[in-house]
Amino acid sequence: MRRLLPVTDQTPASPQDRADREWSLDELADAYAYPALGPDGHWLRANMVSTLDGAAQHDGRSEPISGETDMRIFGTLRALADVVVVGAETVRQEGYRPARAREAFAARRAAAGQGPAPAIAVVTARMDLDFSLPLFTSPLAPTLVVTGAGAPADRVAEAVKAGAEVVVAGDGAAVDPARAVRELAGRGLRRQLTEGGPRLLGQFVAADALDELCLTISPMLAAGDAQRIAGGPSVTVPHRLAPASVLEEAGFLFTSYRRI
Repeated sequence: MRRLLPVTDQTPASPQDRADREWSLDELADAYAYPALGPDGHWLRANMVSTLDGAAQHDGRSEPISGETDMRIFGTLRALADVVVVGAETVRQEGYRPARAREAFAARRAAAGQGPAPAIAVVTARMDLDFSLPLFTSPLAPTLVVTGAGAPADRVAEAVKAGAEVVVAGDGAAVDPARAVRELAGRGLRRQLTEGGPRLLGQFVAADALDELCLTISPMLAAGDAQRIAGGPSVTVPHRLAPASVLEEAGFLFTSYRRI
């Protein structure tokens, strides 16, 4: 079964229109379009996957609990973003590479004033990154390294030498999540997407900097002690989000919740 379950008037069409065919990339892009932003606005959405019992990873990676349609939505969300924000640990574990240009989204990105592919912004305090990787040496848009003012000076210099743009978003070594959002927006990167990991997402949640969560619920059970989609500091009062849309395919639920 493949269908869209209407939640709000942002839903693009009826379930019957898509029940027997694959969603096109244009339809997915319309369904996941960023809201209109004012001249000083920015929007941070997260894209995560979780099993039914709350595991965000299996054997340290998200791919085993994902699926084909999840990856199509993953690519669509990237294609709509100005910048993909990711934690250094996730870069190391998932083997991050530069975002690629995709012909299917070229006209849409050009109309939105975007370059051919989103930039990647890596959030790190210790700068423990391999700057010889393609993520830093051959991206379509220069990779950004978001760190604090107290980051190791030799590592900052190495990042700059590799061609990365260093963004200072904290007075000490650590990054202030809300300031990171503002600093990226100030560089024109206002449509933001974070792909985690759980610790980084937890920091955005605790700072009340997250505007939207796109969560794939995988029809799997993993048990074990895998992380949830968000970790780290807790919030005093849980943040309430409003449902925006729900898609279903092969037992996977593709949900979107937005800030109230």
